[in-house]
Amino acid sequence: MSDNDKPKLGMRAPLGVRRTVETGKVKQSFSHGRSNTVVVEVKKARVFRKPGDPAPLPEPEVEAVVVEQAAPAPAPVAAPVAPPRPPAPPVSTRPMSPLERREQQDRLLREADESRMNALEDARRREERARIEATEDEKRRAEEKLRAADEPAPAPVEAAAPAAAPAPVGEAPVEAVAAAPQEEAAPSTASVIPPPRRFTPVIAPKRPEIVRPARGKIGDDRRQAGKLTVTRALEDESSSGRARSLAALKRAREKEKRAHQAGGPQAKQVRDVVVPEAITVAELANRMAERTADLVKALFKMGTPVTSNQVIDQDTAELMVSEFGHNIRRVSDSDVDIQAETDVDDDENQQPRAPVVTIMGHVDHGKTSLLDALRGTDVASGEAGGITQHIGAYMVTQKDGSKITFLDTPGHEAFSDMRARGADVTDIVVLVVAGDDGLRPQTIESIAHIKAANKPMIVAINKMDKPGSNAQKIREALLQYDVQVEDMGGETQDVEVSATAKTGLDTLIEKIQLQAELLELTANPDRDAEGVVIEATLDKGRGPVATVLVRRGTLKTGDIFVVGAESGKVRALVDDKGKQVKSAGPSVPVEILGLSGVPLSADPLSVVENEARAREVAAYRASVIQQKRTTTAPASLESMFSALRDKQAQQFPLVVKADAQGSVEAIVGSLNKISTDLIQVRILNSGVGGITESDVSLASASKAPIIGFNVRANAKAREIATRDGVALKYYDVIYDLLDDIRAAMAGQLGPEYFETVVGRAEVREVFSAGKHGKAAGLLVTEGFIKKDLRARLTRDDVIVYNGKIASLRRFKDDVPEVRAGLECGVTFEGSTDIKAGDYLETFEVEERERVL
Repeated sequence: MSDNDKPKLGMRAPLGVRRTVETGKVKQSFSHGRSNTVVVEVKKARVFRKPGDPAPLPEPEVEAVVVEQAAPAPAPVAAPVAPPRPPAPPVSTRPMSPLERREQQDRLLREADESRMNALEDARRREERARIEATEDEKRRAEEKLRAADEPAPAPVEAAAPAAAPAPVGEAPVEAVAAAPQEEAAPSTASVIPPPRRFTPVIAPKRPEIVRPARGKIGDDRRQAGKLTVTRALEDESSSGRARSLAALKRAREKEKRAHQAGGPQAKQVRDVVVPEAITVAELANRMAERTADLVKALFKMGTPVTSNQVIDQDTAELMVSEFGHNIRRVSDSDVDIQAETDVDDDENQQPRAPVVTIMGHVDHGKTSLLDALRGTDVASGEAGGITQHIGAYMVTQKDGSKITFLDTPGHEAFSDMRARGADVTDIVVLVVAGDDGLRPQTIESIAHIKAANKPMIVAINKMDKPGSNAQKIREALLQYDVQVEDMGGETQDVEVSATAKTGLDTLIEKIQLQAELLELTANPDRDAEGVVIEATLDKGRGPVATVLVRRGTLKTGDIFVVGAESGKVRALVDDKGKQVKSAGPSVPVEILGLSGVPLSADPLSVVENEARAREVAAYRASVIQQKRTTTAPASLESMFSALRDKQAQQFPLVVKADAQGSVEAIVGSLNKISTDLIQVRILNSGVGGITESDVSLASASKAPIIGFNVRANAKAREIATRDGVALKYYDVIYDLLDDIRAAMAGQLGPEYFETVVGRAEVREVFSAGKHGKAAGLLVTEGFIKKDLRARLTRDDVIVYNGKIASLRRFKDDVPEVRAGLECGVTFEGSTDIKAGDYLETFEVEERERVL
C-alpha cells in the first residue's frame, strides 16, 4: 500500500479482499536480440472443507525419533518417511493461457482435496482403533469381574488395583486430555508410531493429536464424513463396517441350504411330454423342464446340429424325450383343433329353440320386401340399387310369443357362395318366386342348394297383387326341377303372398311354425356356445364386427372364443335391433365385438376355456390356411401347359376393398370368372374396410385401380392417389362393378383383328425388274389379286415374306385386279427373295372391338 493509499488520521482502513495472487515480472529472451517482459501471476491454492472439519495438517517434515534406554543405546529408530513429493514443474517464462491457468487451479484443488481426505482417513482409523481397544478392555474387565466373583475376596490393596486402572483412550473426555501438561503429552505422542497403511503410507504428525470420542453409536461407518475411496472399499468388513450386498446374502443362504440338505440329491422328476408332429428344440426343452443347451448338445452328439429355434420332427423329439428319461405322448396337429362333431349333447339337456328360416330366390323377386312385411320394418330402402348385398339376420316375435329367426340372402349370381352358406345354417328355406316373372337362373340355383343341403322348403309365390301373376303356372314350372307342391300331389308347401299388399303373411307364418313342429328343433342352452359367422365387417369405430348365429349353448359377455383363424373376447353383444344384450341363446343372431381380426363368412365359432387355448387353435387354423395357399400341386403335363398359358396371358391387377367379408368374396369370385386366356384378373389385395394409404401404395407399384365397394378412401389416401395417379373407383351395385371391369380389361387388350383370305396364286416364273428388283409371274388359282393388298409368300409351307403388293400388271398394262384363272405379274415391297414354285396368299384384315 503506497503512502497515498494510507488512511488519514482518525479514519478506519478501507475494507478489501486479501490478495490471493502474487505477481512478478519475467524477462524473456529470443533470437536475433529480441526480448519481452511478461507479468507472471501465481495464485495460492484455496482449501475447501466442511464446517466442523479439522484444519488440514501442515506438510510434515522428515525427522528421526530417538528413544533413550538404560541399556547401551542402539541405532536410532526412524519414523516412517513420507514418500518424496514430485518436483514442482518449472515455472514457464511465457504467459499462461486461460486453459492452462484453469488446469493449474484444478490440480491445486485436487491436491488440497486429497490432503483433506487423507487427514480424515487417518482420524477415522484412529477412532476405529480406539473403539476396538475400548471394547476389548471392557471384555477384559468383565472377565476379571467374573473371575473375582468366583474367587474369595482379595485384600483391600488388591481390590483397589483395578480401580486405579487407566481409563480407555476412546472414553477419555476432551477436557481431561486438554488439561494434561504439554511436556507429558508430547513424548507419549511422539513415542507411539502408528502402523503403516495397506496402500498409502501413514505420516507421523509433528504435533500431538487430540483423540475425540466417536459420535453416534458404535459401528457407524461414517459415510457422511467423506466419499468412498478405493482404500475404504477394499478394507475388511470388520474394520470398514460396510453391509453385505443382497446377492452375497442370497448366495450364503443357498450355500447354507445345500449344506443342511439331507438325503443327498433329489430324484429326477419324470414328466409326460406332449409332442406334436413338429416342435422346436426350445419348446421341447420347456415341456421337459430341461436346459435348451443340453438338448442342443445331445442332438449334436447324435449327428444332428441344430439351433434352439429349429424345428425337429416327432421321431427325433421322441429320441430326446427318452434320452432324458421322460415319457412321450404323441399328438397330431389335428388334435389341437376343436372337434365339434364328436361333442354331442344328452337328450335330457335339450330344450326347444326357434327355427332359422332362410329366404332365397332370384334378384328382384321381393325377398327383402317380404321380410320387411314380416318384420314390420323397411330394410329394402337402405339397400343400394334395391338389392341385398349382405346376409341379414333378424329375429321376429309373433303374436303368440313364439320367435322365428330370418336370414335374408342376396339373389345375384355373384353371391352364390353366400346363398350356399345360408342354406347350410338354416332349418327351413322359403323360396320366393315372382308370380309375374316365373323361374329364373338364380331360382334354379337356389333349388339346387336347398336339395344339396337337404332342407325342407316352402314356396312363396310373391307379387300376386300384380296383374299377370299366375300361381298355377309357377307350380307347373317347378315340376321340371323335381319340386312338387301339395296342390300338385307333392309334399312341398306353397303359399300365395304379396309383400306390398301384405296378404298371405299369416298363412306363411303358420306354415313355417308347422314345419318347425315337424322338425322338433332343440338345443342345449346350458353349455359353452357354438355358432357360425353369417357376415363379418370392419367398422371404423368398433373394429372387426361379426354377425353370428348361435347354434347351441349361450354366448355371454366376457366369453373367450375362437372363430376361424381369429380369436378374441366378447366385449359387447348387439342384437338385430341395435340394442346391447348380456347373452344370446340358441337360434339368436347377434353382433360380436372384440375380435382380433375379420373372420370369413361361415367360419365356426366356439367358446374355449382360456385365451391360451384360443390362440393355439387360431394359430393352427391359420397355419393350415397358409399351407393350402402355398402348397403347389404335383407337376403334370396339363398343369405345365396351364401355367404357360397363364404366363402368356396379360395381367389386370386390382385392389378390392368392401364393407363386408361376404361382399369381398363375391366380388373376387366374379372377377375371376370374367378372366380369359388372354387376360386375367390379378387381385393384389382384398379386404374389409376403407381404402387406406397402404392400399394406394400397393396399387401405385403396379398401376392398378382400386375398387371400393360401399367404402371410401380417407383424405391421406386420396392425396397419395392423386399424386401417384392411382384410379379410385367406387361402386355400390355389383352389376356396375363387373361391367366396368370387363370393359377395362377389353380396352387393355385392344381391338380384335380378323383376317380374311381373298385370293391365292402360284409363282410360275421370276423376271428381272429394274436394276435390283424382281417380278413374279403368277397364275391366280383362287379368288382375286388386288394391288395394295397385304400378301404372304410361302415356300414349302414356310412364310418367307409378309408385306404388300407394290405393282400388278397383266402383260404390259397396270391393272387394279386379276381374277382366278388368269396370269399376271407382281412386285413386292422390299423383297427380292422370290422363286418359282412359291405360293402367294392375299388377305384383308378387319378390326373389331373386343368383347369379353
